[in-house]
Amino acid sequence: MKLRKLTLTAGALALSMGGVAIAQAADLVVVSWGGAYTASQQNAYHDPYMAMHGDIKILNDDSAAEGVAKLRAQNEAGNVTWALVDVVGSDAIRLCDEGLALEIDHDTVLAPAPDGTPASEDFGDLIVSPCFIPQIVYSTTFGYRTDLLKRAPKKVKDVFNTHTFPGKRALERKPINNLEWALIADGVKPSEVYDVLDTPAGVRRAFAMLDTIKEQVVWWTKGAQPTQLLADGEVVMASAYNGRLFSAIEEEKQPIGMLWDWQVFDLDGWIVPSNGPHQEEVLKFLRFATDTQRLADQAQYISYGPARKSSAPLVGKHATLGIEMAPHMPTDPDNAKNTLLFNYEWWADNRDDMDERFNAWLAR
Repeated sequence: MKLRKLTLTAGALALSMGGVAIAQAADLVVVSWGGAYTASQQNAYHDPYMAMHGDIKILNDDSAAEGVAKLRAQNEAGNVTWALVDVVGSDAIRLCDEGLALEIDHDTVLAPAPDGTPASEDFGDLIVSPCFIPQIVYSTTFGYRTDLLKRAPKKVKDVFNTHTFPGKRALERKPINNLEWALIADGVKPSEVYDVLDTPAGVRRAFAMLDTIKEQVVWWTKGAQPTQLLADGEVVMASAYNGRLFSAIEEEKQPIGMLWDWQVFDLDGWIVPSNGPHQEEVLKFLRFATDTQRLADQAQYISYGPARKSSAPLVGKHATLGIEMAPHMPTDPDNAKNTLLFNYEWWADNRDDMDERFNAWLAR
């Protein structure tokens, strides 16, 4: 692995520095989340990169929600077809630990900041794994129909109050976030959520709270689904990625409000499959797609904070709406009064067990 890593890194550096390595025509299958997020990637760096490199074609695959399971299956079958995969931080840790993601030297493969600051310093603590290349900071929070509720929800505990706020809710079909919100709604201090979840009694307490709304929940698995459920009036509240809610509210003008209380911060970024195709070309693309300007460009299309410190001052107005994007970021002070920091290590260690427990609970 170390020899392979050094060989790939050297190849990528030669390509990026204009060395003697010659790029080969390649179709790169890039796995992401679809919808508004993939569109932001397409506009910010896929299209510009393909315009610069006519021999490279980027093919989007929108199955990132099943990315870990599918990448495991591809490796077991000995047929990894994905060149690059968009994952959350905790999944990057898992895939790296399992040897399914390539370790990289961030300062060699990735571009420095415009002032020369090495990539590892520019990304800082957001590099949560030697396999992880951060892109954005996002949050999962709640949207609600402003015209279907008599009053606006103010606290995350309101999601669990079907008496005052009647109607269906939409939640993502996974334990992450739902267990944390359930405990907060049940009175656990946010700073103690993961200590409580680290006990069998705490896990039972979280599921007991979810039991109180289970019959009123519509479960979603794709990022585009919760905003569509809200738009169709099938639910009155829905957990959703803040960027999807921004798109529904500002671009589609849907009657939707946002509940920022205890939004869950998370990281999203790239991993390179360790047995994937076209790795030298992938690393060359990553150098472009994660530089300071490209991450700032992405924020013109979706309200996610760029992962590089040097990108933040370059975030301006929406590319087509002309509105300032900073107030719509999850990190904006008015939005970030109550935020829960996602515990990557806890979920990396416990995700498989919690998935099994969660699926068994759903089946009851």
